[in-house]
Amino acid sequence: MEVKIVDFPETKVAVIEHLGSPAFEHEPVKKLMAWRIENKLPPEKHQSYGVHYNNPATTPAEEYRVDLCISIKHEVAPNPQGVINKVIPSGRCAVARHVGSRNNITAAAYLYDQWLPKSGKKLRDYPVFFHYVNVGPNVQDHEMITDVYLPLL
Repeated sequence: MEVKIVDFPETKVAVIEHLGSPAFEHEPVKKLMAWRIENKLPPEKHQSYGVHYNNPATTPAEEYRVDLCISIKHEVAPNPQGVINKVIPSGRCAVARHVGSRNNITAAAYLYDQWLPKSGKKLRDYPVFFHYVNVGPNVQDHEMITDVYLPLL
């Protein structure tokens, strides 16, 4: 798997926070997508991200936490969906691309388990985050592209 070191730019994001089983992420995703449509933020211009605070494979379901995000230019106004403002900070990151279903993004495990120990790099104090490169109802599982960012010092 190819890994690149990149300088990720600070990115303002509109966020719905999810705490609980990954099996129930579909509800906050639906809320975020409704908010996206209501605010006319097409995926071609406003990127989709997931900031993953822990590993769903090793974290008890009730403690699993992810921020579901859309890049924005302006502040988020109060809204019924519960979307709030946050920032993905700038900084150096290792990035690896995963192609295929988002049910098992192998690039994250590869970065942590294989690449990081051999790289000599140290983790920054920010969680791994995913850039969902292509999103939408017409994207088939085998066509999905996800870039996995591992923040580094």
